[in-house]
Amino acid sequence: MFGWFDSKAVDAFADGAVADLVKRVPPEKMHTRKSVERLRSTGDMIFQRADNFGRSQSLNVYQRARLGNRVKWALREAGYPAEFADALTYELVTVITISGAHHKASASK
Repeated sequence: MFGWFDSKAVDAFADGAVADLVKRVPPEKMHTRKSVERLRSTGDMIFQRADNFGRSQSLNVYQRARLGNRVKWALREAGYPAEFADALTYELVTVITISGAHHKASASK
């Protein structure tokens, strides 16, 4: 039962994803033309990592909620607009949820 609340892997993934985004596309430079391309490639990389993470970890509802909350508030604290933080968080949790569901379905066959 205590494993249900274990969030070390979730916290490490969330912190790493946010750190990569802040490093590659700082919030104060998000509005430049060059940053749009950087944001696209960084987003692709983060979503690929999220897909791999979701396939390798079986996350429960608490862990997915913790991941979303941690990413959302870390992005806001870093200075990203609230709308951006909310949208990225939603997409990230969705990718992890879907990839986890695919992983469970293929493992049960």
